[in-house]
Amino acid sequence: MINRRHIRIKVMQTIYAMQQNSSDLMDSNEKFLMYSIENIRDLYLLMLSSLIEIQKQEGNFLEVSSRKHLATAQERTPNKKFINNHVLQLLVNSNQLNEMIHQEKINHFEVNDHYIKNLLDEIKKSDIYKKYMINNRNTFEEDRELVSYIFTEIVAPSEKIYEFLEDTKLTWIDDIPLVNTAIQKELKQIKEDTVEYRVAKIYKDMEDKEFARQLFRKTMLNAKELSLAYYDKTKNWDIDRIAELDAILLNMSVCELLKFPSIPVKVTINEYLEIAKEYSTPKSSIFINGILDALVKEYKQEDKLNKVGRGLIE
Repeated sequence: MINRRHIRIKVMQTIYAMQQNSSDLMDSNEKFLMYSIENIRDLYLLMLSSLIEIQKQEGNFLEVSSRKHLATAQERTPNKKFINNHVLQLLVNSNQLNEMIHQEKINHFEVNDHYIKNLLDEIKKSDIYKKYMINNRNTFEEDRELVSYIFTEIVAPSEKIYEFLEDTKLTWIDDIPLVNTAIQKELKQIKEDTVEYRVAKIYKDMEDKEFARQLFRKTMLNAKELSLAYYDKTKNWDIDRIAELDAILLNMSVCELLKFPSIPVKVTINEYLEIAKEYSTPKSSIFINGILDALVKEYKQEDKLNKVGRGLIE
């Protein structure tokens, strides 16, 4: 689920927090870094649970309505097409998903069910839901299209859900787009013969997990050496007035150039320029690009770029 750019962002945020708190406790801050990454799973489970709770909420509503003393004919025999939706049923009946939701105590939307009621109201107002409910056809593709629409167009962009997540755990704010994109992709890829909805892994592989740990450690342990590497490249900039985030991003990028042999030079530069554009000042990417460009030329001349594999230096 998590990609390397997001890992870099998490490392950047951890280092920034360390500096803001004047902390030099490597072990505790490394634990915070790994914990903040692992917490992405809880957000992922929470967002998936919204679909489960939507299905349960509607199921309960239909059940209660059918038992009313003066229930109408429609209430006694309601249209259950939505609650019987194949994709929703996959989520509701997934042993792995529900076991993890239970283990991690992901009951936020169960306790705060007014958020689910609001989402359900929006769903029922949508044209795609209305067309779905009056359509006598009942195909898997139609079911998948509806659930994908509900999550992409109603749940994910909900401002109320965003505010709730922000209030629940501040570290989730930067993780929301990553998680929502992962779920959207998963929903679209569900096949008709899928038996069990499988929960996504946080890391693609153990190399990515180790990358997070090593990038943090190597950047912090070599901070002085890394900052000296570009000190003479800032003649047109006041070194003391360089944005703190820019200095962190430079240290991380120089660390990657020198101490991560398997990462191509272009990848390192492009990744940190994109992060700078998103998180730092308007001029940061230009500033960082200029320094990295000069450093890479220098490192090539001095044969300092010990990259392993073809094409990694270019």
